[in-house]
Parts: sequence; structure tokens; C-alpha cells
Amino acid sequence: MYRILLVEDDQSLATLLAEHLENYNYQCTICTDFEDVSGEVERIKPHLVLLDINLPKYDGFYWCRKIRQFSTCPIIIISARNGDFEQVFGIENGADDYITKPFSLDVVIAKVNDQIRRIYGDYASNQTERTIVKGDLKLYLESMILENNNKQITLTKKELMLASMLLENTPKVLSRDVLLAKLWDDESFVEENTLNVNIARLRKKLQDVGSKTEIEAVRGVGYRLIEGTR
Repeated sequence: MYRILLVEDDQSLATLLAEHLENYNYQCTICTDFEDVSGEVERIKPHLVLLDINLPKYDGFYWCRKIRQFSTCPIIIISARNGDFEQVFGIENGADDYITKPFSLDVVIAKVNDQIRRIYGDYASNQTERTIVKGDLKLYLESMILENNNKQITLTKKELMLASMLLENTPKVLSRDVLLAKLWDDESFVEENTLNVNIARLRKKLQDVGSKTEIEAVRGVGYRLIEGTR
């Protein structure tokens, strides 16, 4: 059953949408934490997000950008903002489709079905997802998932880039300069601690999936992957 996250602060509308989608065999979750929508996405791992624009704290455009940092799941914006600028801005910020309010529930179902078929079903690409494998450790590059012995965890974009570089170059040591240049080549200045933070997060996720592979810091040089003992 495909999971859908409804990010809509009008509770009556969210409930109506959820009930209608569940009639079509979708599993729906209504977002309750509008201060951490991206955290809700990471926790629920939906196959699709229905996202309103006018939300408390930050708007839907902001959350669309945040979600795109770690997930490629389809995002459909549902909004009363019906101008061309808003619709173009939504697509440019990572949305896959845009539905203006008021809308027909049948139109919502049709657009949800279309995205699900395109990404996961009849219209999905038959190509095998690119993966990097090291022992029991697998890195899925399109879905941004790290897997070890069937236990999975979602990576951020930077964690994915770090993991792929380290896996592809094992057992070589990659210098800090090489890693910084590759991961932040679009930024003129990066604090020295930024790489340390991302390395620490990737180490934690390797632990979370129970992998014996560890990131070793080579003093004065950089980092490499080694087979640990845990």
C-alpha cells in the first residue's frame, strides 16, 4: 500500500482528502508538526507528499526545498494561490505538480495516481537503480538509501555524496581538500567543521543500519572506509 503524507493545516480539508484517498487504497498520514515537516517526511517515508503552501512557521515552498535535500518522492502542491508565478515557483522549487483550490477530489486522485504510476508502477523506468555495493553494504543512488542486511536508512544529499565517494575509492584515503571540493564546489567558503559534522552523521547512520564498515580518520590526511569489528 502506497503511503501519502498530507501537509495541510486546514484539518477539515486534510481529513476529507485522507478519507477520499483511503477509499482508493492509499495509506494517508496527516502532518501534525508544521515546524518540522521535513522530519515528518524522513520519519514516515511517504511515496508521495501533498503539500499546501500557506502553512504555519514556513511556507510550502520552503518545505519543498528542504524535502528535496534528501528525498526524490513526488510532491504535489495544493494551494489557493492560483497565479502563474506561484505555480512556476513551486515547480522550480522541486514540486512535480500543482493543484489549485478549490479542486475536485477526482482531479486529486487522478494526479496522485499518475505520479504513483510514473515513479513506482506501470510507467516507471525499467532500468535498475544504480547501486554501490561493498560486502553487505548497499548504497542506492537514486533513492538515497543506505542498506545493510536489509536494514535501511535515508541519507541527505551530502551524506549520499560522501558515502559514494568513500565506497567507490575504498581502501584509498580521500583528503579533506578533495572531499570539500567535491561536496561544496558551488560554495566559495566552507567552515572547516562542516565536513566533520557530515562525517559524524554518516558514521551514525552506518551504526544505525548495523554495518561493520567504519569511517577512519587518517591524521593530517583525510578519511577512508575500513572493515570494523562491531
